[in-house]
Amino acid sequence: MLGLSFEKMLIAGLIAVIVIGPRRLPHYAQKLGELIRMFRAQLTTAQTRAAQSVGAEDWESLDPRRYDPRRIVREALHDPAPDPAPAPDPAEAGDRAVVTGSSGHPRRKA
Repeated sequence: MLGLSFEKMLIAGLIAVIVIGPRRLPHYAQKLGELIRMFRAQLTTAQTRAAQSVGAEDWESLDPRRYDPRRIVREALHDPAPDPAPAPDPAEAGDRAVVTGSSGHPRRKA
């Protein structure tokens, strides 16, 4: 904790009590408590906002276990091959014109 041991913090607290004095100590203790409560509230708000903006579903989609190369290859080899596309009907192919040339000078061939 920032390189401070319990003994060092205790000595710093005792010095603060002596410097502040018994009359002002309750006031400063109250201010310190308010500061700590405000800091905790800000921290809780920031954690809530971060959890909402990132979301668990975003982290689940980035799960590195999903990208295991061995599993990806295994799934690719075991998946059935997709059906080939049907051959075009020669009668329909004759009804179309083939356009060649550039877009500025197209040539239609039947």
